[in-house]
Amino acid sequence: MYKILKKEILNNSVELMEIKAPYVARKCEAGQFVILRVDRDGERIPLTIADFDRDRETVEIIYQKVGYSTERLSEKQEGDTIEDFVGPLGQPAPLPYDAKHVIGIAGGVGAAPLYPQLRALHEKGVRVDVIIGGRSGEFVILADRFAEFCDHVYLATNDGSVGKQGFVTDVLTELLENGADYDHAIAIGPLVMMKAVVGVTKPIGLPTSVSLNPIMIDGTGMCGGCRVTVGGQTRFACVDGPDFDGFEVDFDECMKRQTMFREEEHVCKIGRGE
Repeated sequence: MYKILKKEILNNSVELMEIKAPYVARKCEAGQFVILRVDRDGERIPLTIADFDRDRETVEIIYQKVGYSTERLSEKQEGDTIEDFVGPLGQPAPLPYDAKHVIGIAGGVGAAPLYPQLRALHEKGVRVDVIIGGRSGEFVILADRFAEFCDHVYLATNDGSVGKQGFVTDVLTELLENGADYDHAIAIGPLVMMKAVVGVTKPIGLPTSVSLNPIMIDGTGMCGGCRVTVGGQTRFACVDGPDFDGFEVDFDECMKRQTMFREEEHVCKIGRGE
């Protein structure tokens, strides 16, 4: 059992938890993830590691309430426990430590996995900026944390309530047109957002890493549910990723596969005795 040390409400659908998980905290690196179960009858939920503290033996996760299991997780409070917290899983992000200036682009909860990656780069002396986007201001998360080490924090919202009105790609395009000297980009968020970022960076040859979140069950490469096509080859996000070269990812295939079980997800029957 894994104890919840802290719970923070980030907005009406996104929450943060700090979990006491000594083994995971000792071994994890930026870009890796865990699979948890809320209780013995719960489903396996893959979540990217948002932060970790080796001394305190803790790991932070950020999740969006989108179904039965994440609603059950949200019911847990500080001092409660969850059944399983398995990890670290996946490969550490292949961070460009030889870069001079990196731009991170986050959409929604994509800010969670982006945070430890940019921080790790900063700690190695790489200059980092970040663009964070959301539907409205409440969905722009972790901006204050990024501001602790990023040279610039740019915000974008669909409704213009915070930062620039528009998309993260609008901000990125404006920065590049104004001569920003980035030599690497890291984009994490919805597939359509990451595809759009690559649409901006690929024509100018700006190397871009992305983090994929396909359907995932076991997290060990056995089920094959998380297979993706990268560079014309089949890869498994859970063991080969989740971070890949954005120029090589078949985003259209990823988006098609991600909607395969939309009807089943919409009418969720888990735990309802049906």
